[in-house]
Amino acid sequence: MTPRTLNIGSGRHYRPNAVNVDVTADTSPDVVHDLNRRPWPFADGQFDEVIATDVLEHLDDTAATMAELHRVCADGARVEVVVPHYSSDGAFTDPTHRHYFGAFTFDYFSASHTNNFYSRARFEVEARRIVFRPTLANKVVARLGNRFPRAWEQRWAWIFPAWFLAITLRVAKAPGHVVR
Repeated sequence: MTPRTLNIGSGRHYRPNAVNVDVTADTSPDVVHDLNRRPWPFADGQFDEVIATDVLEHLDDTAATMAELHRVCADGARVEVVVPHYSSDGAFTDPTHRHYFGAFTFDYFSASHTNNFYSRARFEVEARRIVFRPTLANKVVARLGNRFPRAWEQRWAWIFPAWFLAITLRVAKAPGHVVR
């Protein structure tokens, strides 16, 4: 039976119950594929879960990647995303990072967002968590930042920078809907 979980950009984090994809054979993935090349070598609606840890920031086109994720996922599939927050020193330090993410980046792919015209792929944000480096001061900052993420990003992100974002999305497909 083919696993219904896709682990994109698997790197050294191989998941035995998933289809692991990476750009290099050096990490021994199940599938060697450059995720910037679309379509990906998977059938429409093949996966019920996608794990995308530390990969989206490396890809050329976020909107096209989200459309491809939408294509390979079944309706209601869960997509777990981990990306560096734009205020993290690591976001800009890594020379292979092409994109930077805020707490509300993935809202642009929801049906209700005003500027959702960049892609026809639809996802609902189920959870978002701003993660801070584990320090005593950041315990307080994390609570406030996650309770009031927009205010924190607008006023405090450069004073109390985050580390990364953990976002949970649900794929939303209308009956007969095809994303192009």
